[in-house]
Amino acid sequence: MQLKIYNSLSGEKEIFQPIVEGIVGMYVCGPTVYSNVHMGNVRTFMSFDFIYRTLVFLGYKVRYVRNITDAGHLTDDGNIDNDRFVKQSRLEKLEPMEIVQKYTVDFHQVLEKFNLLPPTIEPTATGHILEQIELTQKLIDSGFAYESNGSVYFDVFSYNQKGLNYGELSNRNIEELFANTRDLDGQNEKKNPQDFALWKLASPAHIMRWNSPWGPGFPGWHLECTAMSTKYLGEKFDIHGGGLDLKFPHHECEVAQGKACNGTSPVNYWMHTNMLTMNGQRMSKSTGNYINPIDLITGENNFFEKAFHPTIVRFNFMQAHYRSVLDISNDAMVASEKGYIRLMEAMKVINNFDTQSFKNNESQWSVKDWKTNTYNALLDDFNAPILIAHLFEAVKTIFALKDGTLQINQSDFELLKSLMNSFVYEVLGLQDIEENNNEKLDQTLQILIDMRNQARKSKNFELSDQIRNQLLEKGIELKDSREGTTYVLNS
Repeated sequence: MQLKIYNSLSGEKEIFQPIVEGIVGMYVCGPTVYSNVHMGNVRTFMSFDFIYRTLVFLGYKVRYVRNITDAGHLTDDGNIDNDRFVKQSRLEKLEPMEIVQKYTVDFHQVLEKFNLLPPTIEPTATGHILEQIELTQKLIDSGFAYESNGSVYFDVFSYNQKGLNYGELSNRNIEELFANTRDLDGQNEKKNPQDFALWKLASPAHIMRWNSPWGPGFPGWHLECTAMSTKYLGEKFDIHGGGLDLKFPHHECEVAQGKACNGTSPVNYWMHTNMLTMNGQRMSKSTGNYINPIDLITGENNFFEKAFHPTIVRFNFMQAHYRSVLDISNDAMVASEKGYIRLMEAMKVINNFDTQSFKNNESQWSVKDWKTNTYNALLDDFNAPILIAHLFEAVKTIFALKDGTLQINQSDFELLKSLMNSFVYEVLGLQDIEENNNEKLDQTLQILIDMRNQARKSKNFELSDQIRNQLLEKGIELKDSREGTTYVLNS
């Protein structure tokens, strides 16, 4: 059995052959931390979390690098005044690096709720300014870049003149790019409109700036990922992933930078996740068809009938292949919740089954054939939906074992039990919701504490004492201090 991966560069599924046998280097473009992580981001990072988990399950040693973009990030018009960090810092009246810290914390907290494993390395753009300056100078020295008024640009025309192919990843025709691209920069700094910034001159008022041979400025977005991926994975590595929206121009520029710097295509397998829609329409703040991850979890929204636990959302997401459009809706989430409950009921049965009666049984169901099918799903470009379909085939078997309408022997049962636990918890990354009751208790008690505080503020001491005394009767003691009210569970 061989792992096959759909390679965006070739447009085909290819047999996966890592550069070093048994070891995988994988880079995934991380968030630009100037705002809250959105559902589309969660879908992308969750997909690569599943891919990461699967590679580890299949026996690979994986170095998983996912960056944080925390440096200047221009909009498509190239105007420095539209730097997203600067705009958000003005809006929130915070320093740009306060914005970075705030939304980096938010990013980590959200992914933790959905049980995503942390990458093995999480570099930041601001932590690799020196590497980006060195790469920029290397591109200038090799004739692939030029300085203009304190900024440095990658020369796309020169790149193609030297027999290389800008547009190979996104299948774009370079002649059409030259004909249809207009210069949005407004500064006439570029030789050609489609040239992209490697280093951008910062204005005196621009806070996020670093010294360079070309003057104070900040690195180009595309260069950041090339610098960080090659530093930790080498000039050529196995897998580069990201959302489909990054294929052009971001990943296209990374291919060009890698070839121009090192004379080789930087990545063997390019992987892209598809988009997320809601109720059959593209998610967009401007149209109002939009929801934040936390709003889906808490139920504080107008699209879903109730709150859904993060592991239910994760289970819903896993039922679409990473290359397929995923549409979320109330009906789909409710159906996922029912399916999850059924799956977890089966997990309770198999993990608490009395196996004494299995010793002399003859198996009436082939666990080995089922195992082959589940592995084939994973090996076929990480096909989570097919894996889940096979898991529910096993669910039927588990309940048939419970009812006594099916028999298998001891070794087959132990194999089924081991694989079910591995697939459900390790590969799909699902959690047992019942294990998270402490979080619900915290939320419930905080509501009661807030009610008691409001009663005390309103001098309704009768209600305040009633809340305190009734909780104490249940073994929950409230303790007041200058820092606020906390609770202690008495045995």
